[in-house]
Amino acid sequence: MTQSYLEALAASKGTLAVTVVVPAKDEAKNLPILLDEIETALKNRRFEVIVIDDGSSDGTDIVLQDYAATHDWLRPIRHEKSCGQSCAVRTGLLNARGDVVATIDGDGENNPAYIPALLDALEAAGPAVALAAGQRLGRKASLAKRYASKFANKLRGAILRDNTRDSGCGLKALRREVFLQLPYFDSWHRFLPALVIREGYGVTHIDVQDRQRRHGTSKYGIFDRALVGVLDLFGVWWLRRRRKKIPDVRPLT
Repeated sequence: MTQSYLEALAASKGTLAVTVVVPAKDEAKNLPILLDEIETALKNRRFEVIVIDDGSSDGTDIVLQDYAATHDWLRPIRHEKSCGQSCAVRTGLLNARGDVVATIDGDGENNPAYIPALLDALEAAGPAVALAAGQRLGRKASLAKRYASKFANKLRGAILRDNTRDSGCGLKALRREVFLQLPYFDSWHRFLPALVIREGYGVTHIDVQDRQRRHGTSKYGIFDRALVGVLDLFGVWWLRRRRKKIPDVRPLT
């Protein structure tokens, strides 16, 4: 990706209050319901929604095209081949026009009704805080996935000390200008609190109730969520260790 393209995207920021980024793979049945819920949740705000179809084979692209024809706030984007959830989130971020980027999973397990609370928490916290993160209660995943997630979260918290109980929750709201500064790697979306802290900003949290998906099955297994994440965890630990000082930048004029 060229620098000129990144500069053009950065220049477009600020035209909307919030961009909601939805990574989705094979969620043709869940997305229309989720998009209706997002519209209801944000009806009193200026917003856009970017759904990234991450190489779906179930007709998700057709569903999104049909929905966008009658909803001008929807901007669907497609990866021709699946590149993973982190890459999909990043594609949405790079194309976002909002001052704040909210993320939510495309499977419907995250309730969009919490997005306004995340936005309000971020605003109330002030400019020193760059991320409002949801933390799930009442997990509906299988017992094996819940134990794997619990183990991964405890290990991450012990090593990174990011004061986050549940970094895997898809519901988050970040200031776009800070989001663009974060180093990217696959599985990056699971370490956003630690990466935001690395840039010198604070993180605030709200509890959110988990819910069952209506259609389909999870696209991410135990190995993807927990075991591979252990390797990424030590990479993030290294990144944190290598950022010794945060400059206090002040204009002289």
